[in-house]
Amino acid sequence: MFDDYSPIYRQIAERIKADIMSGALAEDTQVMSTNEYAATYRINPATAAKGLRELLDEGILYKRRGIGMFVSPDARSRLRGDHRGRFFTDVVDPMIKEARTIGIPLTDVVDHIHKAETGENS
Repeated sequence: MFDDYSPIYRQIAERIKADIMSGALAEDTQVMSTNEYAATYRINPATAAKGLRELLDEGILYKRRGIGMFVSPDARSRLRGDHRGRFFTDVVDPMIKEARTIGIPLTDVVDHIHKAETGENS
């Protein structure tokens, strides 16, 4: 599950976010506890706690005292909003710059996207 490119706690947080985005973790669903993460993935409980704490701080998870942590009711919509903003910055803007650099009119890019949407590029 873990790679060597980023801290394990961050990978835990990103995995939970991905599960929320995909619908695998729905609103108000309980997530594994710190100890369950530690036992399942054979990691230090403090590392798991740091990943979960990051999500608590972001409001993606909330805590029910004595019960555990749960997915916040607005977590999916918040994550989608964050991803939408980054999508334009990380994907669309560089694509536009590259198209201009190599001389592709943006109307051609838009046409290509429309064709891909309707399945005409298959």
